[in-house]
Amino acid sequence: MRVRATAATAALLLAALTACGGGGGDKADSAPERAQTVVEKSGTVDESQTMALGDSATTTGDGGTGVLEITPDTIVFAKEGGGETAANGVFTVVTMKDKATTAVAADEPAPISGGGWKWMAPDGEVVAFVSGNSSNVVMDRYNNAEPVQPGAYQWRARVFDLTPAQAKGGTLIYIDGEEEAFRWKMPATDAGPSVAEVKKQLEF
Repeated sequence: MRVRATAATAALLLAALTACGGGGGDKADSAPERAQTVVEKSGTVDESQTMALGDSATTTGDGGTGVLEITPDTIVFAKEGGGETAANGVFTVVTMKDKATTAVAADEPAPISGGGWKWMAPDGEVVAFVSGNSSNVVMDRYNNAEPVQPGAYQWRARVFDLTPAQAKGGTLIYIDGEEEAFRWKMPATDAGPSVAEVKKQLEF
């Protein structure tokens, strides 16, 4: 009985507070946005906003300059690559096409800024692309790091050194120049139009 009374009192208090806040239109409009930010930071993900391999995202460039259309293209899993062996068990290689779509050059944020690429394992653990021996895997065609010039595009790649459990059906995350997160659900096996080429690049 006491629990019901407490719940009723809380409901009445909430209603009273809502009524009191109706005078400021701008504040009322901004309240849902603040609440959404809190939900996002708590780790709750809206799965309806998660894309698939091959889908493009329009993102803001590093420092808020320019626009990059980013398309994760191919994913390959390998125990070895570029003369290196995965320290954690599996190199997960994702290639992507970065295209500048405005009149200024644009680039991906540097990892040191907290932006760029991350891998979220099925259990929710987030792994940066500089993991294990991943930074030692270099592929000539995908080793582009200069800002993308207007109207041009580059092929890039990110390599994650993961455990087999982390690699099995994870989510690729990209944080752009305005700290907005973009997510792609990744297959658990090799997929994409350039699998053979990526494997050939990994042999060197």
